[in-house]
Amino acid sequence: MLKLLSPLLTATVTLTLTAGSAQPLVIAHRGASGYLPEHTLAAKTLAYEMGADYLEQDVVLTRDDVPVVMHDVQLETTTDVAQRFPDRKRADGHYYALDFTLAEIKQLQAHERTNPKTGKVVFPKRFPLGQSSFKVPTLEEELQLIAGLNKTLGRRVGIYPEIKQAAWHRRQGHDISRIVLPILRRYGYATKQDPCWVQCFEIDENQRIRGELGWKGNLLLLLGSGGKRPDGTPDPWFTPAGLAEAAKTVDGVGPSLHAIVTGTSPADRVVTDFVKHAHAAGLVVHPYTLRADELPKFFASVEDAEEVLFNQAGIDGLFTDFPDLAVRWRSTHLKTTHKSDSR
Repeated sequence: MLKLLSPLLTATVTLTLTAGSAQPLVIAHRGASGYLPEHTLAAKTLAYEMGADYLEQDVVLTRDDVPVVMHDVQLETTTDVAQRFPDRKRADGHYYALDFTLAEIKQLQAHERTNPKTGKVVFPKRFPLGQSSFKVPTLEEELQLIAGLNKTLGRRVGIYPEIKQAAWHRRQGHDISRIVLPILRRYGYATKQDPCWVQCFEIDENQRIRGELGWKGNLLLLLGSGGKRPDGTPDPWFTPAGLAEAAKTVDGVGPSLHAIVTGTSPADRVVTDFVKHAHAAGLVVHPYTLRADELPKFFASVEDAEEVLFNQAGIDGLFTDFPDLAVRWRSTHLKTTHKSDSR
């Protein structure tokens, strides 16, 4: 694999893209999840070789308080838990990682994301079910992998951990942030100069991470996809005043692509003022998620999306399931460099 993709790696190896970089970041969303099952070590290794600047880790806890890397607090969408432990689901029908020890989770096979109601894969053109063997990694296993690759390949690829459902974890009696942050520090991620962004959807938890838990590194507030509350009123975090308020705690915001561009087709799309307002507040903007096999209607192609997001909207980084496409586009089409940390 290294020899096959080495020209692409050579083109990107000299880029040191951390907070304050002159070029927008390519963030591998759950690894190279367009090609291999999400959040597996194989998907992270492939994303690393493809030239991604940051690798994302969604983090949840096991019953014995070990952080593992998977997107959902439930297990059934990306593992064979229903076949291996059929009697361990809760009354709501879900199998929760928090109800299983690490030893039990290590017995599971990880696979491409499926719809648990139908058993069918969510993205049918991606890695086939039942092929090869994948496991759920712990956070520390992944941090060790990235550190090892950084050493052997001479790069400085960063990490992008998300604290998943912190309030829910605490209601279950487990403090996920208090467990995860010391692990990050132990592996050398502690300041804003270190290649690490901690992300969370919950503003209260972001404030707690920054204040009570004393996190000194980069911190990002993830925003809901619609820009509106459930009652239809505008989400205040999408307003200039809301962004200025968020900047008192966090260093960046992560909205959906629909906050950056609106429209029903490429012909009527509009690039919003969101990035401009966020930059005015001193925040970087890392939107989610560009998928080659699930493009919003206002993009004609992946290349069109990258042109609009990088060159027209001026985003500072992009979460994508296909990091190779973003790295390749950036290396050949980026019109101007721009400060990705406008503080």
